[in-house]
Amino acid sequence: MAPKQENPLGRVIFLSRWLQVPLYLGLIFAQGLYCYRFIIEVADLIMHGVGWPETKVMMAVLGLIDVVMISNLLIMVIIGGYQTFVSRLQLDGHPDRPEWLDRANTSTLKIKLSLSLISISSINLLETFINVAELPDRYILWQVVIHAAFLLSAIAMAYIDKLSHDARSAGAMRRKSDL
Repeated sequence: MAPKQENPLGRVIFLSRWLQVPLYLGLIFAQGLYCYRFIIEVADLIMHGVGWPETKVMMAVLGLIDVVMISNLLIMVIIGGYQTFVSRLQLDGHPDRPEWLDRANTSTLKIKLSLSLISISSINLLETFINVAELPDRYILWQVVIHAAFLLSAIAMAYIDKLSHDARSAGAMRRKSDL
């Protein structure tokens, strides 16, 4: 049997996935900036934090946590996105290989990203509540509304993912019973 002739347009479309590589490299650069920001904030906390009131120290620490969570989000997008959309990472047997990488797909990435956004939003909301006396009510209301929108979006995505998983499982069961 002769090999199937490859469609040139299909090949170009398939190769276009490599156009995402500069985007991932840009995110790696952005993560470097976050690392720099983190170091500056830690140095500021070490140099001046002893004389600060407790709420200011807490705000600084929450800012550090925020930077770490954004960095974690970047790693998920960079590694998971590259693995899912561009090319497989050849990390088999590597001791530092993330365990979630085996299950990385668009559904998993969307849910992980939405949970990360909720976590980041929660930290920002906590910072707002710590400074509630200094902020206008409208600002606080909008932060709560945005946080609620993130929560509802994540719940909706998880529910849709569950429905599609249940439908795939039911289809697989039907195919097995047809055999």
